[in-house]
Amino acid sequence: MEDVLESLRRGTVEVITGEELSRKVAASARGGRPLRVKAGFDPTAPDLHLGHTVLIQKLKHFQEAGHQVIFLIGDFTGMIGDPSGKTETRKALTREDVERNAVTYKEQIFKILDPERTEVRFNSEWLTPLPIQEMVRVAAQMTVARMLERDDFRRRYAEERPISIHEFLYPLFQGYDSVALRADVEFGGTDQKFNLLVGRDLQRVYGQEPQVVMTTPLLVGLDGVNKMSKSLGNYVGITEPPETIFGKMMSVSDELMLTYYELLSDVSVTELAALKAGLAGGTRHPMEAKTALARELVARFHGAAAAREAEEGFRRRFSAKEFPEDAPRVEIPAGGGPADLATVVSRASRTFTSKSAARRLIAQGGVEVNGERATDPAAVLRPAGEYRLKIGKKEFVVAAIR
Repeated sequence: MEDVLESLRRGTVEVITGEELSRKVAASARGGRPLRVKAGFDPTAPDLHLGHTVLIQKLKHFQEAGHQVIFLIGDFTGMIGDPSGKTETRKALTREDVERNAVTYKEQIFKILDPERTEVRFNSEWLTPLPIQEMVRVAAQMTVARMLERDDFRRRYAEERPISIHEFLYPLFQGYDSVALRADVEFGGTDQKFNLLVGRDLQRVYGQEPQVVMTTPLLVGLDGVNKMSKSLGNYVGITEPPETIFGKMMSVSDELMLTYYELLSDVSVTELAALKAGLAGGTRHPMEAKTALARELVARFHGAAAAREAEEGFRRRFSAKEFPEDAPRVEIPAGGGPADLATVVSRASRTFTSKSAARRLIAQGGVEVNGERATDPAAVLRPAGEYRLKIGKKEFVVAAIR
């Protein structure tokens, strides 16, 4: 049971509450019904990116543990627009926009989830026919003061930015989704915590056992700074061509790679711990680990054959890059003897000017000598020779050892 719970909690930021989750999972394992596990997605754009799949991966973990997962498409709430994290009122989507995007969502999620064991629902099923008196009952469960506890609403109110009344309805409708679906567990990003807790409150009002709330981190994009977003261009779309996905994944930093392994990969908890230990101990090369992750993700969305082709194409392009003829030439005085590679790189580079930075870069596979990747910072370059160095992604230098 502890192994199962560890897998279900993997990659989460907060579980409200852990005791409730343990109790519900244990009761199901003892012969009770499968848990109903929900995650909602407003169809605000036609294509999903890796940031969206963090929640879908968690649904998959519950699905593999034998529970009933519900992929909820917020076709009704999508026309309101989730105010979470927003500094102004969102532009409302049309019914045509929502329906068109919802169709593509259904096509894309089954690259991860088992279609035979996934319940796909639309919240217009119960929100469109909801009587006005029932809407008033729902609205009566929330005070304006509590709404203004939300960071985004509080900030907008303090800055005298407009807050439309319909935005207050959004968390109430999302909470009512949990009532309609009788959810046992709901997933959402950390920015969704307020909305998820409203679901717990409304379930109590309607005489249901409150759902367990599990939040996941917002996936950082390729720039390593901002949340993954198509508008920022730091995203990996799951419908992008295999070679594009592979190339983008190979561009991430080593630190971000481990985050992606944690949140996106199917490797087990044990395998992930071994990977981290290998990287820390130097027995696993970062480039090798990054390649494996890129291959896994391309295979998930396009198949194993496409993943192999994308990897081979990347290797061909990488090795075929020509060394620029006008690369600067730097003389490295070594007193007639050999020079260690870290020293040469630190003296030749305009970016990695300290030996410690040069050592780290070399160990991470970020330096090529005469077209071959170097991984040993203590490697020796002989004097009276010229070496073509590629340092990092863009710096090319001819180093002459003297």
